[in-house]
Amino acid sequence: MALDPENTLVMETTKGRVVIELRPDLAPGHVERLKTLSRQGFYDGIVFHRVIDGFMAQVGCPHGTGTGGSDLPDLKAEFNAEPHVRGICSMARSQNPNSANSQFFIVFDDANFLDKQYTVWGKVVEGMDNVDRIKRGEPVRDPDSIVSMKVMADA
Repeated sequence: MALDPENTLVMETTKGRVVIELRPDLAPGHVERLKTLSRQGFYDGIVFHRVIDGFMAQVGCPHGTGTGGSDLPDLKAEFNAEPHVRGICSMARSQNPNSANSQFFIVFDDANFLDKQYTVWGKVVEGMDNVDRIKRGEPVRDPDSIVSMKVMADA
């Protein structure tokens, strides 16, 4: 099945290209936010600040520490039944379910304990091998980063 360019992100990382299929059917507000921030260049140069082997790689904090977000307001949770399995992209948040903003994570392995508690908004459809090569750590020393992230329709 062909990807919809308006609902596909192309993320160039320091480890290579990653293509993410967006799921507006699951989380329309979160998908819109990711496209808006990508089009603003928000993610360009942002580091993978928290990468846990066998779990996930987290990115999207402008400070590189996990403490920040964009200037846009936090999002209302759009929890859904999509399982957190390898390659799933989901929104990071604080203990407040309605606190997702710009940070997200990509799941390395099944993490079903996150199901229906975090908003799944997409899935890696190309380049998961590049995600696997992202440097690990909490925090990561000399972290890998997103070089650029664009909506495919704009590329």
